[in-house]
Amino acid sequence: MKKWYIKNKKIDYKIISQRFGISEIISKLLVNRDIVEDNLLKNFIHPSLENLHNPRLMQDLEKAAQIIKDKISSKDKIRIIGDYDVDGVISSYILFESLKRCGADVDYEIPDRIKDGYGINIDIVNKSKEDGIDTIITCDNGISAIDPIKHAKDLGITVIVTDHHNIPFVENESGNRVFISSKADAIINPKQDKCKYKFKSLCGAGVVFKLIEVLYEELEIDKKECYKFIEFVAIATVCDVVDLVDENRIFVKNGIEMLNKTENIGLKALIKETGIENKTISTYHLGFVIGPCINASGRLDNAKKGLRLLITKDEKEANILAKELYELNQQRKDMTQKGVEKAIELVETTDIRKDKVFVIHIPEVHESLAGIVAGRIREKYNVPTIIVTKSEDKSKGSGRSIEGYDMFEELLKCKSLLDRFGGHPMAAGLSLETYNIEPLRRKLNELTELTEEDLTPKVNLDMQLPLDCVNYDLIQDLRTLEPFGKANPKPLFGEKNIRLIRGSILGQNRNVLKLKLLTRNGSCIDGIYFGDIEEFEKVVIDKYGADELDRLYQGKNNNINLDIAFYPDINEYNGNISIQLVIENFR
Repeated sequence: MKKWYIKNKKIDYKIISQRFGISEIISKLLVNRDIVEDNLLKNFIHPSLENLHNPRLMQDLEKAAQIIKDKISSKDKIRIIGDYDVDGVISSYILFESLKRCGADVDYEIPDRIKDGYGINIDIVNKSKEDGIDTIITCDNGISAIDPIKHAKDLGITVIVTDHHNIPFVENESGNRVFISSKADAIINPKQDKCKYKFKSLCGAGVVFKLIEVLYEELEIDKKECYKFIEFVAIATVCDVVDLVDENRIFVKNGIEMLNKTENIGLKALIKETGIENKTISTYHLGFVIGPCINASGRLDNAKKGLRLLITKDEKEANILAKELYELNQQRKDMTQKGVEKAIELVETTDIRKDKVFVIHIPEVHESLAGIVAGRIREKYNVPTIIVTKSEDKSKGSGRSIEGYDMFEELLKCKSLLDRFGGHPMAAGLSLETYNIEPLRRKLNELTELTEEDLTPKVNLDMQLPLDCVNYDLIQDLRTLEPFGKANPKPLFGEKNIRLIRGSILGQNRNVLKLKLLTRNGSCIDGIYFGDIEEFEKVVIDKYGADELDRLYQGKNNNINLDIAFYPDINEYNGNISIQLVIENFR
Protein backbone atom coordinates (compact mmCIF):
# COMPACT_ATOMS: atom_id res chain seq x y z
CA MET A 1 0.00 0.00 0.00
CA LYS A 2 1.41 3.41 -0.97
CA LYS A 3 1.75 6.19 1.61
CA TRP A 4 0.57 9.66 0.62
CA TYR A 5 2.38 12.82 1.70
CA ILE A 6 1.79 16.51 1.05
CA LYS A 7 4.91 18.67 0.72
CA ASN A 8 4.89 21.52 3.20
CA LYS A 9 8.03 23.65 2.97
CA LYS A 10 8.21 26.50 5.46
CA ILE A 11 8.87 29.43 3.13
CA ASP A 12 6.57 32.35 2.44
CA TYR A 13 5.67 31.68 -1.17
CA LYS A 14 3.36 34.72 -1.21
CA ILE A 15 6.45 36.97 -1.15
CA ILE A 16 7.92 35.04 -4.10
CA SER A 17 4.58 35.41 -5.90
CA GLN A 18 4.63 39.19 -5.49
CA ARG A 19 8.32 39.67 -6.24
CA PHE A 20 8.34 37.65 -9.45
CA GLY A 21 4.80 38.34 -10.67
CA ILE A 22 3.65 34.72 -10.61
CA SER A 23 0.60 33.05 -9.07
CA GLU A 24 0.73 31.68 -5.54
CA ILE A 25 0.19 28.13 -6.84
CA ILE A 26 3.21 28.43 -9.15
CA SER A 27 5.36 29.94 -6.40
CA LYS A 28 4.37 27.10 -4.04
CA LEU A 29 5.31 24.56 -6.72
CA LEU A 30 8.71 26.25 -7.18
CA VAL A 31 9.31 26.25 -3.41
CA ASN A 32 8.44 22.52 -3.36
CA ARG A 33 11.24 22.01 -5.90
CA ASP A 34 13.72 24.00 -3.74
CA ILE A 35 13.83 26.77 -6.34
CA VAL A 36 13.92 29.63 -3.84
CA GLU A 37 17.19 31.51 -4.43
CA ASP A 38 16.68 34.67 -6.51
CA ASN A 39 19.03 33.68 -9.33
CA LEU A 40 17.48 30.21 -9.64
CA LEU A 41 14.00 31.71 -9.67
CA LYS A 42 14.96 34.28 -12.31
CA ASN A 43 16.50 31.61 -14.59
CA PHE A 44 13.51 29.35 -14.06
CA ILE A 45 10.86 31.95 -14.84
CA HIS A 46 12.86 33.55 -17.69
CA PRO A 47 15.04 30.77 -19.16
CA SER A 48 16.61 32.93 -21.88
CA LEU A 49 20.03 32.40 -23.44
CA GLU A 50 21.21 35.74 -21.99
CA ASN A 51 21.03 34.11 -18.54
CA LEU A 52 23.67 31.45 -19.35
CA HIS A 53 26.60 31.66 -16.91
CA ASN A 54 30.04 32.95 -17.82
CA PRO A 55 31.96 29.89 -19.14
CA ARG A 56 35.33 31.44 -18.29
CA LEU A 57 34.66 30.77 -14.60
CA MET A 58 35.06 27.04 -15.22
CA GLN A 59 38.42 25.69 -14.08
CA ASP A 60 40.94 25.07 -16.93
CA LEU A 61 38.40 26.07 -19.59
CA GLU A 62 40.32 29.10 -20.92
CA LYS A 63 43.53 27.05 -20.73
CA ALA A 64 41.93 24.26 -22.83
CA ALA A 65 40.59 26.76 -25.37
CA GLN A 66 44.07 28.24 -25.78
CA ILE A 67 45.66 24.79 -26.23
CA ILE A 68 43.07 23.88 -28.91
CA LYS A 69 43.56 27.25 -30.64
CA ASP A 70 47.32 26.63 -30.81
CA LYS A 71 46.84 23.05 -32.09
CA ILE A 72 44.51 24.27 -34.85
CA SER A 73 47.04 26.95 -35.79
CA SER A 74 49.88 24.40 -36.05
CA LYS A 75 47.60 21.91 -37.88
CA ASP A 76 48.17 19.16 -35.28
CA LYS A 77 45.92 16.09 -35.38
CA ILE A 78 43.17 16.05 -32.73
CA ARG A 79 41.15 12.99 -31.72
CA ILE A 80 37.91 13.13 -29.73
CA ILE A 81 37.29 10.16 -27.41
CA GLY A 82 33.59 9.98 -26.59
CA ASP A 83 31.28 7.62 -24.73
CA TYR A 84 28.66 5.19 -26.02
CA ASP A 85 25.57 6.69 -24.34
CA VAL A 86 23.43 9.59 -25.66
CA ASP A 87 25.38 12.23 -23.73
CA GLY A 88 28.70 10.84 -24.96
CA VAL A 89 27.53 10.68 -28.59
CA ILE A 90 26.03 14.19 -28.51
CA SER A 91 29.11 15.66 -26.76
CA SER A 92 31.34 14.11 -29.42
CA TYR A 93 29.09 15.44 -32.20
CA ILE A 94 29.10 19.01 -30.82
CA LEU A 95 32.88 19.01 -30.34
CA PHE A 96 33.58 17.41 -33.74
CA GLU A 97 31.34 19.81 -35.69
CA SER A 98 32.59 22.89 -33.85
CA LEU A 99 36.27 21.96 -34.21
CA LYS A 100 35.67 21.36 -37.94
CA ARG A 101 34.12 24.85 -38.08
CA CYS A 102 37.29 26.21 -36.43
CA GLY A 103 39.45 24.57 -39.13
CA ALA A 104 40.83 21.73 -36.97
CA ASP A 105 42.24 18.45 -38.28
CA VAL A 106 39.97 16.31 -36.12
CA ASP A 107 38.51 12.80 -35.98
CA TYR A 108 36.74 10.75 -33.30
CA GLU A 109 36.70 7.39 -31.54
CA ILE A 110 34.01 5.90 -29.30
CA PRO A 111 34.89 2.81 -27.22
CA ASP A 112 32.89 -0.36 -27.82
CA ARG A 113 30.72 -0.98 -24.75
CA ILE A 114 31.47 -4.73 -24.60
CA LYS A 115 35.05 -4.94 -25.91
CA ASP A 116 36.50 -1.72 -24.51
CA GLY A 117 34.24 -0.78 -21.62
CA TYR A 118 33.70 2.80 -20.52
CA GLY A 119 35.98 5.70 -21.42
CA ILE A 120 39.50 6.22 -22.69
CA ASN A 121 41.83 3.23 -22.20
CA ILE A 122 45.43 2.14 -22.91
CA ASP A 123 44.55 0.52 -26.26
CA ILE A 124 42.81 3.67 -27.50
CA VAL A 125 45.84 5.74 -26.43
CA ASN A 126 48.26 3.38 -28.25
CA LYS A 127 46.13 3.45 -31.41
CA SER A 128 46.07 7.25 -31.28
CA LYS A 129 49.87 7.32 -31.08
CA GLU A 130 50.12 4.94 -34.06
CA ASP A 131 47.77 7.22 -36.02
CA GLY A 132 49.96 10.27 -35.41
CA ILE A 133 47.48 11.96 -33.07
CA ASP A 134 48.94 14.96 -31.23
CA THR A 135 46.01 15.80 -28.94
CA ILE A 136 43.21 13.79 -27.33
CA ILE A 137 40.05 15.47 -26.04
CA THR A 138 37.67 13.32 -23.98
CA CYS A 139 33.90 13.89 -23.95
CA ASP A 140 31.71 12.69 -21.07
CA ASN A 141 34.60 10.61 -19.69
CA GLY A 142 38.21 10.88 -18.57
CA ILE A 143 37.92 12.22 -15.02
CA SER A 144 38.74 8.76 -13.59
CA ALA A 145 41.18 7.65 -16.31
CA ILE A 146 44.32 8.18 -14.23
CA ASP A 147 46.47 5.43 -15.80
CA PRO A 148 45.45 5.81 -19.48
CA ILE A 149 46.09 9.56 -19.30
CA LYS A 150 49.49 9.04 -17.63
CA HIS A 151 50.30 6.61 -20.46
CA ALA A 152 49.23 9.21 -23.06
CA LYS A 153 51.42 11.86 -21.44
CA ASP A 154 54.37 9.43 -21.36
CA LEU A 155 53.89 9.01 -25.13
CA GLY A 156 53.97 12.79 -25.60
CA ILE A 157 50.27 13.23 -26.35
CA THR A 158 48.48 16.38 -25.17
CA VAL A 159 45.28 15.49 -23.24
CA ILE A 160 42.24 17.64 -22.47
CA VAL A 161 39.48 16.14 -20.33
CA THR A 162 35.88 17.36 -20.58
CA ASP A 163 33.62 15.49 -18.14
CA HIS A 164 30.86 15.97 -15.58
CA HIS A 165 31.12 12.78 -13.48
CA ASN A 166 32.14 12.73 -9.83
CA ILE A 167 35.80 13.27 -9.00
CA PRO A 168 37.56 9.98 -8.10
CA PHE A 169 39.10 9.48 -4.66
CA VAL A 170 41.15 7.06 -2.59
CA GLU A 171 40.80 6.43 1.12
CA ASN A 172 43.89 7.14 3.22
CA GLU A 173 44.93 5.18 6.31
CA SER A 174 42.56 7.24 8.48
CA GLY A 175 39.62 6.36 6.21
CA ASN A 176 39.40 9.93 4.86
CA ARG A 177 38.82 10.53 1.17
CA VAL A 178 41.58 12.10 -0.89
CA PHE A 179 40.41 13.31 -4.30
CA ILE A 180 42.75 12.39 -7.14
CA SER A 181 43.45 13.96 -10.48
CA SER A 182 45.12 12.81 -13.71
CA LYS A 183 48.13 14.42 -15.43
CA ALA A 184 45.96 15.83 -18.24
CA ASP A 185 47.02 19.22 -19.64
CA ALA A 186 43.57 20.65 -18.85
CA ILE A 187 40.64 19.17 -16.92
CA ILE A 188 37.23 20.79 -17.40
CA ASN A 189 34.66 19.49 -14.93
CA PRO A 190 32.48 21.81 -12.81
CA LYS A 191 32.51 19.25 -9.96
CA GLN A 192 36.20 19.90 -9.22
CA ASP A 193 36.78 21.38 -5.77
CA LYS A 194 38.52 24.51 -7.01
CA CYS A 195 36.12 25.15 -9.89
CA LYS A 196 34.34 28.49 -9.41
CA TYR A 197 31.58 27.73 -11.90
CA LYS A 198 28.28 28.18 -10.05
CA PHE A 199 26.24 25.40 -11.65
CA LYS A 200 27.54 21.88 -10.98
CA SER A 201 24.85 19.77 -12.69
CA LEU A 202 25.71 20.11 -16.38
CA CYS A 203 25.78 16.95 -18.48
CA GLY A 204 28.81 16.13 -20.64
CA ALA A 205 27.36 17.96 -23.66
CA GLY A 206 26.73 21.03 -21.49
CA VAL A 207 30.41 21.08 -20.46
CA VAL A 208 31.53 20.80 -24.11
CA PHE A 209 29.14 23.61 -25.07
CA LYS A 210 30.76 25.93 -22.50
CA LEU A 211 34.18 25.14 -23.98
CA ILE A 212 32.95 25.92 -27.51
CA GLU A 213 31.49 29.25 -26.34
CA VAL A 214 35.00 30.41 -25.36
CA LEU A 215 36.81 28.77 -28.29
CA TYR A 216 34.55 30.61 -30.75
CA GLU A 217 35.20 33.88 -28.93
CA GLU A 218 38.96 33.27 -29.03
CA LEU A 219 38.84 32.54 -32.78
CA GLU A 220 36.53 35.53 -33.37
CA ILE A 221 33.66 33.39 -34.62
CA ASP A 222 30.26 34.91 -33.84
CA LYS A 223 29.31 33.38 -30.48
CA LYS A 224 25.71 33.05 -31.65
CA GLU A 225 26.91 30.38 -34.08
CA CYS A 226 27.45 28.00 -31.20
CA TYR A 227 23.81 28.46 -30.13
CA LYS A 228 22.77 26.13 -32.96
CA PHE A 229 24.16 23.28 -30.81
CA ILE A 230 21.65 23.97 -28.01
CA GLU A 231 19.06 21.62 -29.54
CA PHE A 232 21.61 18.80 -29.17
CA VAL A 233 22.57 19.84 -25.62
CA ALA A 234 18.84 19.59 -24.83
CA ILE A 235 18.69 15.94 -25.98
CA ALA A 236 21.75 15.01 -23.91
CA THR A 237 20.52 16.93 -20.85
CA VAL A 238 17.16 15.12 -20.81
CA CYS A 239 18.62 11.68 -21.61
CA ASP A 240 21.39 11.93 -18.99
CA VAL A 241 18.71 12.69 -16.35
CA VAL A 242 20.45 15.69 -14.80
CA ASP A 243 18.53 18.35 -12.85
CA LEU A 244 16.29 20.44 -15.15
CA VAL A 245 16.92 23.68 -13.27
CA ASP A 246 19.19 26.69 -13.75
CA GLU A 247 21.31 26.40 -16.92
CA ASN A 248 19.93 22.97 -17.83
CA ARG A 249 16.42 24.44 -17.93
CA ILE A 250 17.68 27.18 -20.27
CA PHE A 251 19.23 24.56 -22.56
CA VAL A 252 16.16 22.31 -22.64
CA LYS A 253 13.49 25.02 -22.87
CA ASN A 254 15.26 26.73 -25.80
CA GLY A 255 16.57 23.50 -27.32
CA ILE A 256 13.10 21.96 -27.64
CA GLU A 257 11.91 25.02 -29.56
CA MET A 258 14.85 24.57 -31.95
CA LEU A 259 14.27 20.81 -32.28
CA ASN A 260 10.74 21.39 -33.47
CA LYS A 261 12.18 23.08 -36.56
CA THR A 262 15.53 21.27 -36.74
CA GLU A 263 17.58 21.39 -39.93
CA ASN A 264 19.81 18.45 -38.97
CA ILE A 265 19.33 15.81 -41.68
CA GLY A 266 19.97 12.87 -39.35
CA LEU A 267 17.58 14.08 -36.66
CA LYS A 268 14.89 14.77 -39.27
CA ALA A 269 15.29 11.21 -40.60
CA LEU A 270 15.06 9.74 -37.08
CA ILE A 271 12.01 11.87 -36.22
CA LYS A 272 10.31 10.60 -39.40
CA GLU A 273 11.34 6.95 -38.82
CA THR A 274 9.99 6.94 -35.24
CA GLY A 275 6.61 8.35 -36.33
CA ILE A 276 6.76 11.67 -34.46
CA GLU A 277 7.19 13.86 -37.56
CA ASN A 278 3.96 15.84 -37.14
CA LYS A 279 3.98 15.96 -33.34
CA THR A 280 5.21 18.76 -31.10
CA ILE A 281 8.45 17.36 -29.71
CA SER A 282 8.69 17.43 -25.91
CA THR A 283 10.99 16.04 -23.23
CA TYR A 284 8.98 12.81 -23.50
CA HIS A 285 10.08 12.34 -27.13
CA LEU A 286 13.70 13.11 -26.23
CA GLY A 287 13.78 10.69 -23.29
CA PHE A 288 11.64 7.87 -24.68
CA VAL A 289 11.83 8.04 -28.49
CA ILE A 290 14.88 9.87 -29.91
CA GLY A 291 17.32 9.18 -27.05
CA PRO A 292 16.73 5.40 -26.87
CA CYS A 293 17.35 5.04 -30.62
CA ILE A 294 20.72 6.82 -30.35
CA ASN A 295 21.45 4.77 -27.22
CA ALA A 296 20.54 1.47 -28.90
CA SER A 297 23.53 1.72 -31.25
CA GLY A 298 25.87 1.88 -28.24
CA ARG A 299 24.08 -0.98 -26.51
CA LEU A 300 23.70 -3.55 -29.29
CA ASP A 301 26.01 -2.32 -32.06
CA ASN A 302 28.52 0.55 -32.07
CA ALA A 303 27.74 4.08 -30.90
CA LYS A 304 29.56 5.53 -33.91
CA LYS A 305 26.43 4.71 -35.92
CA GLY A 306 24.45 7.23 -33.83
CA LEU A 307 27.23 9.80 -34.25
CA ARG A 308 27.35 9.26 -38.03
CA LEU A 309 23.59 9.88 -38.18
CA LEU A 310 24.06 13.35 -36.65
CA ILE A 311 27.11 14.21 -38.79
CA THR A 312 25.89 13.03 -42.20
CA LYS A 313 24.88 15.59 -44.84
CA ASP A 314 23.52 12.84 -47.13
CA GLU A 315 19.76 12.30 -46.92
CA LYS A 316 19.92 8.73 -48.24
CA GLU A 317 22.56 7.72 -45.66
CA ALA A 318 20.53 9.46 -42.94
CA ASN A 319 17.42 7.44 -43.82
CA ILE A 320 19.37 4.14 -43.79
CA LEU A 321 21.03 4.93 -40.43
CA ALA A 322 17.74 6.13 -38.87
CA LYS A 323 16.04 2.88 -39.93
CA GLU A 324 18.90 0.79 -38.48
CA LEU A 325 18.80 2.69 -35.16
CA TYR A 326 15.01 2.38 -34.93
CA GLU A 327 15.19 -1.38 -35.57
CA LEU A 328 18.01 -1.77 -33.03
CA ASN A 329 15.85 0.00 -30.47
CA GLN A 330 12.90 -2.31 -31.20
CA GLN A 331 15.24 -5.27 -30.69
CA ARG A 332 16.50 -3.67 -27.46
CA LYS A 333 12.89 -3.31 -26.21
CA ASP A 334 12.13 -6.99 -26.87
CA MET A 335 15.32 -8.15 -25.14
CA THR A 336 14.63 -5.82 -22.18
CA GLN A 337 11.09 -7.19 -21.77
CA LYS A 338 12.38 -10.76 -21.64
CA GLY A 339 14.95 -9.72 -19.03
CA VAL A 340 12.29 -7.98 -16.91
CA GLU A 341 9.99 -11.03 -17.07
CA LYS A 342 12.83 -13.35 -15.99
CA ALA A 343 13.77 -11.01 -13.12
CA ILE A 344 10.15 -10.88 -11.87
CA GLU A 345 9.95 -14.68 -12.04
CA LEU A 346 13.12 -15.00 -9.90
CA VAL A 347 11.88 -12.46 -7.36
CA GLU A 348 8.48 -14.13 -7.04
CA THR A 349 9.71 -17.75 -6.85
CA THR A 350 12.86 -17.49 -4.68
CA ASP A 351 14.06 -16.06 -1.36
CA ILE A 352 15.00 -12.81 -3.13
CA ARG A 353 11.46 -11.53 -2.45
CA LYS A 354 12.32 -11.26 1.28
CA ASP A 355 15.41 -9.10 0.62
CA LYS A 356 15.58 -5.34 1.13
CA VAL A 357 18.21 -5.09 -1.60
CA PHE A 358 17.72 -7.24 -4.72
CA VAL A 359 20.79 -8.82 -6.31
CA ILE A 360 19.44 -10.86 -9.23
CA HIS A 361 21.74 -13.05 -11.33
CA ILE A 362 20.48 -13.45 -14.92
CA PRO A 363 23.47 -14.54 -17.05
CA GLU A 364 21.48 -14.40 -20.32
CA VAL A 365 20.57 -10.69 -20.06
CA HIS A 366 22.73 -8.63 -22.45
CA GLU A 367 25.14 -6.71 -20.22
CA SER A 368 24.22 -3.39 -21.87
CA LEU A 369 20.57 -3.87 -20.79
CA ALA A 370 21.20 -4.77 -17.13
CA GLY A 371 20.68 -1.18 -15.96
CA ILE A 372 17.35 -0.82 -17.78
CA VAL A 373 16.09 -4.13 -16.34
CA ALA A 374 17.27 -3.06 -12.85
CA GLY A 375 15.36 0.21 -13.25
CA ARG A 376 12.13 -1.59 -14.18
CA ILE A 377 12.40 -3.97 -11.21
CA ARG A 378 13.17 -1.06 -8.89
CA GLU A 379 10.03 0.70 -10.16
CA LYS A 380 7.84 -2.38 -9.70
CA TYR A 381 8.96 -3.31 -6.16
CA ASN A 382 10.44 -0.02 -4.86
CA VAL A 383 13.56 -1.94 -3.81
CA PRO A 384 17.20 -1.11 -4.71
CA THR A 385 18.05 -3.58 -7.50
CA ILE A 386 21.26 -4.89 -9.04
CA ILE A 387 21.02 -7.10 -12.13
CA VAL A 388 24.13 -9.26 -12.65
CA THR A 389 24.88 -10.73 -16.09
CA LYS A 390 27.63 -12.82 -17.69
CA SER A 391 30.55 -10.95 -19.24
CA GLU A 392 33.24 -13.11 -20.84
CA ASP A 393 34.86 -15.02 -17.94
CA LYS A 394 33.42 -12.81 -15.16
CA SER A 395 30.12 -11.20 -14.18
CA LYS A 396 29.00 -7.61 -14.56
CA GLY A 397 26.22 -5.83 -12.75
CA SER A 398 24.24 -2.63 -13.03
CA GLY A 399 22.12 -1.20 -10.22
CA ARG A 400 19.35 1.35 -9.71
CA SER A 401 18.39 2.68 -6.30
CA ILE A 402 15.58 4.38 -4.38
CA GLU A 403 15.62 7.62 -2.37
CA GLY A 404 17.35 7.07 0.94
CA TYR A 405 19.70 4.30 -0.26
CA ASP A 406 23.09 5.50 -1.54
CA MET A 407 24.06 2.61 -3.77
CA PHE A 408 27.64 3.80 -4.31
CA GLU A 409 28.30 4.10 -0.56
CA GLU A 410 26.74 0.70 0.14
CA LEU A 411 28.89 -0.97 -2.55
CA LEU A 412 31.93 0.75 -1.07
CA LYS A 413 31.31 -1.28 2.11
CA CYS A 414 31.48 -4.46 -0.02
CA LYS A 415 34.51 -3.51 -2.12
CA SER A 416 36.44 -6.62 -1.03
CA LEU A 417 33.92 -8.71 -3.05
CA LEU A 418 34.17 -6.55 -6.17
CA ASP A 419 36.80 -6.27 -8.89
CA ARG A 420 35.62 -2.81 -9.97
CA PHE A 421 32.69 -0.53 -9.24
CA GLY A 422 31.60 3.06 -9.68
CA GLY A 423 28.52 5.23 -9.67
CA HIS A 424 26.52 7.59 -7.50
CA PRO A 425 23.63 7.38 -4.98
CA MET A 426 20.95 6.34 -7.50
CA ALA A 427 22.90 4.12 -9.94
CA ALA A 428 26.05 2.03 -10.06
CA GLY A 429 27.99 -0.39 -12.21
CA LEU A 430 30.23 -3.22 -11.01
CA SER A 431 32.20 -6.28 -12.06
CA LEU A 432 32.98 -9.30 -9.90
CA GLU A 433 33.80 -12.98 -9.91
CA THR A 434 30.68 -15.10 -10.41
CA TYR A 435 31.25 -16.93 -7.11
CA ASN A 436 30.98 -13.56 -5.28
CA ILE A 437 27.42 -12.79 -6.45
CA GLU A 438 25.70 -14.62 -3.59
CA PRO A 439 28.12 -13.25 -0.92
CA LEU A 440 27.45 -9.74 -2.29
CA ARG A 441 23.71 -10.27 -2.00
CA ARG A 442 24.07 -11.49 1.60
CA LYS A 443 26.42 -8.70 2.66
CA LEU A 444 24.35 -5.87 1.14
CA ASN A 445 21.28 -7.18 2.95
CA GLU A 446 23.11 -7.70 6.25
CA LEU A 447 24.52 -4.16 6.18
CA THR A 448 21.44 -2.29 4.99
CA GLU A 449 19.60 0.01 7.38
CA LEU A 450 16.54 0.22 5.12
CA THR A 451 13.26 -0.12 7.01
CA GLU A 452 9.85 -1.30 5.80
CA GLU A 453 8.87 2.38 5.85
CA ASP A 454 11.73 3.18 3.41
CA LEU A 455 10.53 0.43 1.07
CA THR A 456 6.89 1.57 1.12
CA PRO A 457 6.18 3.40 -2.16
CA LYS A 458 5.35 7.05 -1.60
CA VAL A 459 2.99 9.41 -3.39
CA ASN A 460 4.34 12.93 -2.90
CA LEU A 461 1.65 15.54 -3.51
CA ASP A 462 2.49 19.18 -4.13
CA MET A 463 -0.74 20.36 -2.54
CA GLN A 464 -4.43 19.65 -2.05
CA LEU A 465 -6.44 21.22 -4.86
CA PRO A 466 -10.27 21.30 -4.99
CA LEU A 467 -11.51 20.14 -8.39
CA ASP A 468 -13.55 23.32 -8.76
CA CYS A 469 -10.26 25.29 -8.85
CA VAL A 470 -9.14 23.48 -12.02
CA ASN A 471 -9.65 25.71 -15.07
CA TYR A 472 -7.94 26.65 -18.35
CA ASP A 473 -6.02 29.52 -16.72
CA LEU A 474 -4.49 27.18 -14.14
CA ILE A 475 -3.49 24.68 -16.83
CA GLN A 476 -1.90 27.46 -18.89
CA ASP A 477 -0.07 28.64 -15.76
CA LEU A 478 1.25 25.12 -15.08
CA ARG A 479 2.61 24.91 -18.62
CA THR A 480 5.04 27.73 -17.82
CA LEU A 481 6.83 25.18 -15.58
CA GLU A 482 7.56 22.88 -18.55
CA PRO A 483 9.77 21.11 -19.50
CA PHE A 484 9.40 18.63 -16.64
CA GLY A 485 12.09 16.19 -15.58
CA LYS A 486 14.54 15.48 -12.78
CA ALA A 487 14.37 18.13 -9.99
CA ASN A 488 11.33 19.62 -11.77
CA PRO A 489 8.75 16.79 -11.84
CA LYS A 490 5.26 17.28 -13.23
CA PRO A 491 3.15 18.80 -10.41
CA LEU A 492 0.92 16.34 -8.56
CA PHE A 493 -2.23 17.53 -6.82
CA GLY A 494 -4.55 15.64 -4.51
CA GLU A 495 -8.19 15.76 -3.50
CA LYS A 496 -10.15 13.59 -1.07
CA ASN A 497 -13.49 11.86 -1.21
CA ILE A 498 -14.41 12.35 -4.87
CA ARG A 499 -17.73 10.93 -6.03
CA LEU A 500 -17.58 8.81 -9.19
CA ILE A 501 -20.50 9.15 -11.63
CA ARG A 502 -19.51 6.86 -14.49
CA GLY A 503 -16.60 4.64 -15.56
CA SER A 504 -15.67 3.12 -18.90
CA ILE A 505 -12.70 1.12 -20.20
CA LEU A 506 -11.25 2.37 -23.50
CA GLY A 507 -8.39 1.62 -25.88
CA GLN A 508 -7.58 -1.17 -28.30
CA ASN A 509 -6.04 -3.18 -25.46
CA ARG A 510 -8.67 -2.02 -22.94
CA ASN A 511 -5.93 -0.40 -20.89
CA VAL A 512 -7.38 3.09 -20.31
CA LEU A 513 -9.96 3.88 -17.63
CA LYS A 514 -12.11 6.97 -18.15
CA LEU A 515 -14.03 8.31 -15.15
CA LYS A 516 -16.59 11.07 -14.79
CA LEU A 517 -16.06 12.83 -11.44
CA LEU A 518 -18.36 15.07 -9.40
CA THR A 519 -16.89 18.28 -7.92
CA ARG A 520 -17.98 19.77 -4.58
CA ASN A 521 -20.03 22.40 -6.44
CA GLY A 522 -21.91 19.77 -8.43
CA SER A 523 -20.01 20.14 -11.73
CA CYS A 524 -18.65 17.20 -13.72
CA ILE A 525 -15.04 16.76 -14.79
CA ASP A 526 -13.37 13.93 -16.73
CA GLY A 527 -10.56 11.83 -15.28
CA ILE A 528 -8.31 9.42 -17.17
CA TYR A 529 -6.21 6.61 -15.65
CA PHE A 530 -3.49 4.73 -17.53
CA GLY A 531 -2.49 2.45 -14.65
CA ASP A 532 -3.45 -1.07 -13.63
CA ILE A 533 -7.23 -1.33 -14.24
CA GLU A 534 -7.45 -4.79 -12.63
CA GLU A 535 -5.97 -3.31 -9.46
CA PHE A 536 -8.50 -0.44 -9.59
CA GLU A 537 -11.38 -2.92 -9.90
CA LYS A 538 -10.03 -5.08 -7.08
CA VAL A 539 -9.75 -2.06 -4.74
CA VAL A 540 -13.31 -0.96 -5.56
CA ILE A 541 -14.76 -4.49 -5.15
CA ASP A 542 -12.90 -5.03 -1.83
CA LYS A 543 -14.34 -1.79 -0.42
CA TYR A 544 -17.74 -1.44 -2.07
CA GLY A 545 -18.58 -4.79 -3.72
CA ALA A 546 -18.91 -5.99 -7.32
CA ASP A 547 -22.44 -4.58 -7.68
CA GLU A 548 -21.22 -1.03 -7.09
CA LEU A 549 -18.49 -1.48 -9.72
CA ASP A 550 -21.14 -2.67 -12.21
CA ARG A 551 -23.30 0.35 -11.40
CA LEU A 552 -20.29 2.62 -12.02
CA TYR A 553 -19.73 1.07 -15.47
CA GLN A 554 -23.47 1.41 -16.25
CA GLY A 555 -23.47 5.09 -15.22
CA LYS A 556 -25.99 4.45 -12.43
CA ASN A 557 -26.01 5.97 -8.93
CA ASN A 558 -23.29 4.34 -6.84
CA ASN A 559 -21.56 4.83 -3.48
CA ILE A 560 -17.95 4.83 -4.74
CA ASN A 561 -15.72 7.61 -3.41
CA LEU A 562 -11.98 7.95 -4.16
CA ASP A 563 -9.02 10.03 -3.07
CA ILE A 564 -7.10 10.92 -6.24
CA ALA A 565 -3.63 12.20 -7.08
CA PHE A 566 -3.82 14.01 -10.40
CA TYR A 567 -2.41 16.45 -12.92
CA PRO A 568 -4.86 18.71 -14.80
CA ASP A 569 -4.50 18.74 -18.58
CA ILE A 570 -6.30 19.55 -21.83
CA ASN A 571 -7.96 16.80 -23.87
CA GLU A 572 -8.23 17.49 -27.60
CA TYR A 573 -10.36 14.98 -29.48
CA ASN A 574 -12.10 15.34 -32.86
CA GLY A 575 -11.73 19.11 -32.69
CA ASN A 576 -13.28 19.31 -29.21
CA ILE A 577 -11.26 20.71 -26.31
CA SER A 578 -12.03 19.92 -22.68
CA ILE A 579 -10.32 19.73 -19.30
CA GLN A 580 -9.40 16.32 -17.95
CA LEU A 581 -7.53 15.12 -14.89
CA VAL A 582 -4.74 12.64 -15.52
CA ILE A 583 -5.08 10.38 -12.46
CA GLU A 584 -1.66 9.14 -11.33
CA ASN A 585 -2.79 7.36 -8.16
CA PHE A 586 -5.96 6.62 -6.20
CA ARG A 587 -7.01 5.14 -2.90
